[in-house]
Amino acid sequence: QVTLVESGGDLVQPGGDLRLSCVASGDLNHYAISWFRHIPGKGREGLSCIRLTDGTVYYSRSTAGRFTVSRGDAVNTVYLQMHNLKPEDTGVYFCATVIARCEDPTRTLYREWGRGTPVTVSS
Repeated sequence: QVTLVESGGDLVQPGGDLRLSCVASGDLNHYAISWFRHIPGKGREGLSCIRLTDGTVYYSRSTAGRFTVSRGDAVNTVYLQMHNLKPEDTGVYFCATVIARCEDPTRTLYREWGRGTPVTVSS
């Protein structure tokens, strides 16, 4: 079992950037890690998935080229870099280990996830 902790959420103005971090308690080398968000009134939305075996990243269309996933120098850290944030990006962001469907972040099945980190985009 892996414990995940998200951080980096903040209040940011429209057009701003944020980098979220996902730190796992254990070894992630055999997992894929997904980012998803929960938006009030809209529900859960899958954003991306990175295969930790080879670094392949898949993105949902909703990221529209504004979000980038990367691994940290530590094997148990994954980042979500977000650019040009919009008010509709407001929500709670989670990282999760993946059971299946990493290649389609809108349909990814999650195994476990953290408590999330809140992102608010507002002027």
